[in-house]
Amino acid sequence: MLVKTILNTIEKFKSFVYEKTYWEQRLAGKVLIIELLPRKNSQGKCGDCGERCPTYDTQPSRDYEYVPLWGITVYFRFSPRRVTCKQHGIHVECVPWAEGKERMTKSYQSFLASWAKRLSWKETANVFRTSWESVFRAVKWVVDYGLANREWDGVEQIGVDELAVFKGHRYLTCVYQLDKGRRRLLWCGKDRKIKTLLKFFREFGKERCAGLRFVCSDMWPAYLKVIKKKAVNALNILDRFHIMKKFNEAVDEVRRQEVKKLAAQKKENVLVNGRWVLLKKVANLTQNQTRKLSELLKINLTSVKAYLLKEDFQQFWTYKSATWANKFLEDWATRTMRSKIGPMKKVAKMLRSHKELILNWFHAGGELSSGPVEGLNNKAKLAIRKAYGFKTIECLQIALYHQLGGLKEPPQTHRFC
Repeated sequence: MLVKTILNTIEKFKSFVYEKTYWEQRLAGKVLIIELLPRKNSQGKCGDCGERCPTYDTQPSRDYEYVPLWGITVYFRFSPRRVTCKQHGIHVECVPWAEGKERMTKSYQSFLASWAKRLSWKETANVFRTSWESVFRAVKWVVDYGLANREWDGVEQIGVDELAVFKGHRYLTCVYQLDKGRRRLLWCGKDRKIKTLLKFFREFGKERCAGLRFVCSDMWPAYLKVIKKKAVNALNILDRFHIMKKFNEAVDEVRRQEVKKLAAQKKENVLVNGRWVLLKKVANLTQNQTRKLSELLKINLTSVKAYLLKEDFQQFWTYKSATWANKFLEDWATRTMRSKIGPMKKVAKMLRSHKELILNWFHAGGELSSGPVEGLNNKAKLAIRKAYGFKTIECLQIALYHQLGGLKEPPQTHRFC
């Protein structure tokens, strides 16, 4: 079977025909050249308006890299025509197998982008003997098409969180769709400022904002302020994950302070190797950690008191009624404020100041959690690792949309993988 026969089956272009197929020697080895010619009496399309126009002249031949065949590098060779458009003047014709001045075919870009989802960008480049920049351009082309054809209708639940990137406290604000059956990255923007999240809501549109039922977020003031202003019909929920994270931070701060105190007093450090003993769930402790916890609970330590306060608060999540949950929260906060444990008192003040948003978790019937948000954040970090080599926020955003955006792919006549 001829190569031309295969291409006419999977990559047939109207108004163009495959002509000669031959080998060409290059520094990297032999490559396969496939010539294309315009059909007789056909006219080229204007690159701006897409209208067919008479030919002005023909330019020198150009090579467009195609999907490798049997590990052989393949190029389409074509001499593009310049056409005379009544509206736009003289322009190089647009060809159906490549976009603009890009020297990779659309099929090859889709091919590389699909593999870049499975492998790292660098590994994809090595396997297919191309450059990291070529893989990036392929992914960008696919992402740009997906963003231009993105569907935002029917979104009722979203999660907002920040993602630390690069060094020096640089962040991306990520907005995820959390509806069951469709969890994806909706949008991401530079920094975690008020104007960052405002930009998302402006792009999302007033009608879609009015249709939001639940918004899950952390306690970052900038996010809370914007959500309150823009998502007026939605319940803003601060759920279990973010709150218990604050508890663990407080317990760990108490433990560190006590370790320093014991060292200053030259006493035995009974808290050695005790960090995760106090932070992990009891059900997740190893046998040695369970034994260590039993020993610590017999000693009168401030760290143990902080741990017991944290464990006592777990009862809060077992309530079904927001009224009873509110009563428990107030009782717990009162006891904690009398404990003289500074970090835990800060947690109690935080709970009281955000009480309304925390109780929204019960009003939502426990339907929404930031668990999926944290899961998507972990996938986002993996996407960053797979795309290592990027140097800009824009490149990072492309990598995240590609992996987590659930975007539509450009139309293809044939899927290569």
